[in-house]
Amino acid sequence: MSHVLVKQTSNVRTIILNNPQQLNALTPEMASQILELLNAYEEDRSVKLVIVKGEGKAFCAGGAVSVFLNVSWKEAATVFSTAYTLDYLIATYAKTQVSLIRGIVMGGGAAFAVHGRFRVVTDNTVFAMPETALGLFPDVGASYYLSRLPGFFGEYVGLTGARLDGAEMLACGLATHFVPLEKFSALEDALCKANTGDPKIINNIIHHFSNKNPKLKRKSQFFRLKTINSCFSRRTIEEIISALEKEADKNKDDWISWTIKTLKKASPTSLKISLRSIRTGRLQGVGQCLIREYRMSCTVIRGKVCRDFFEGCRALLVDKDKNPKVKDSKENLGVLSGLGNRSKWVQIAQVTLDLAASCKPYTILFHFS
Repeated sequence: MSHVLVKQTSNVRTIILNNPQQLNALTPEMASQILELLNAYEEDRSVKLVIVKGEGKAFCAGGAVSVFLNVSWKEAATVFSTAYTLDYLIATYAKTQVSLIRGIVMGGGAAFAVHGRFRVVTDNTVFAMPETALGLFPDVGASYYLSRLPGFFGEYVGLTGARLDGAEMLACGLATHFVPLEKFSALEDALCKANTGDPKIINNIIHHFSNKNPKLKRKSQFFRLKTINSCFSRRTIEEIISALEKEADKNKDDWISWTIKTLKKASPTSLKISLRSIRTGRLQGVGQCLIREYRMSCTVIRGKVCRDFFEGCRALLVDKDKNPKVKDSKENLGVLSGLGNRSKWVQIAQVTLDLAASCKPYTILFHFS
């Protein structure tokens, strides 16, 4: 059974992620196949619109990270190269592309959706970037789009792995439209029947089916933006946690308690790297962010600086004891103070070549030595 299906309707191509048993987790083979399809569609003058969706309960639950546990770092770098090239292609795609984001969309799957031009969410959409719990960092361009969310909401989402629903995604800008679930199929049919790639027409079609102002839940995290801005604007992870603890002293609140607990449970190294990456992303284009994150990912997979990623995969994906014994997890986070500014880790991760955001072929963008 193919894990990537294609539906052809006149001048429209619909790419369907078809691995529902694994929540459409993106395998290396799937990424390669989708990259090949998108490259072909971009060159094919008869293709005017590309739609991407997932089969079953998820759009895409992320990359199949367990594959990296049993390969060399250079083999992993080749897999990363395909994934990053795919996301760069989506972010700079010449044809109009619509992501129909139903169900779970997390990690690398989130990047696969969010880099597109039109990002349509619905009632059951669930977004998250859970990388810090795995000993990783929000990657495949996350430092680009998280850093552009309102205030410091991107730092909050990226560091805690907080889950957002469709209304919250629309409110913070991760989504462009919210379409009620009962209208999703009708929207797809209308897009196919329109048989056009004109962005204005596509936008009007989606707008016609949209709920322009979906109501945020009473306890929505987006209503916490003032507190989030106050705490997550701090310079270091230690200062962020300290600011949250001061808020907790003033106001006994389940959300603040959850946020503190989540940060303290995550890999301290991953938190440091993630914070630095998002802050750096504010000053970079999407291509520059992808280059830098690719090299950071290669550094993680080599395991020379820190092996929290491998321990996180063991605890959450392999043994599933949900108790990763990450480096310094029982020590004061101050042990790692300064990592956000001066570590060899971050130096390794910096961009080492200038990237013209529109340059192609993509193969020159992501390489290793």
